[in-house]
Amino acid sequence: MDHLGGVVSGPRPGRMRDRRGRGPRGPMALPGPLSPRSVPVHRPARASFDLLVGDVLAALEPHFTVEPDHVEVVVEEAPLLPPEWTDDVPLSIVAPEAEGSRVVLFRIPIAQRCTSNDDLEDLVWTVVLDRLAEVWHMSPDDLDPRPR
Repeated sequence: MDHLGGVVSGPRPGRMRDRRGRGPRGPMALPGPLSPRSVPVHRPARASFDLLVGDVLAALEPHFTVEPDHVEVVVEEAPLLPPEWTDDVPLSIVAPEAEGSRVVLFRIPIAQRCTSNDDLEDLVWTVVLDRLAEVWHMSPDDLDPRPR
């Protein structure tokens, strides 16, 4: 028995069903050759965090050229802590090296303490300024290039 009477129909008009609560699907949901230009490019959290740290370090570039101590800033996901650790998870550490220091920022603990992108940006600035001030023996306020 033919339910459509021999008529071939195209896609249903209106919105497609959101099955299982996974959000929109198809070419209009993700950036691609069939998507409109207004669809933003999705960046993983790790890449967004790295770009934020890069922007902070770019703003501090004049200090890196003037200060005599070489400092390398790196981002890791989280610190490796022993099972008996009871204190707060550190947001960053300074590790001395043969040719200077290494500042290690921990992405997950920093991101978990923030509720918005503005909070994340402020906390990254604070952590980077505090650690660089510790290495260069100066006040974080003297390093901060942002207008007050």
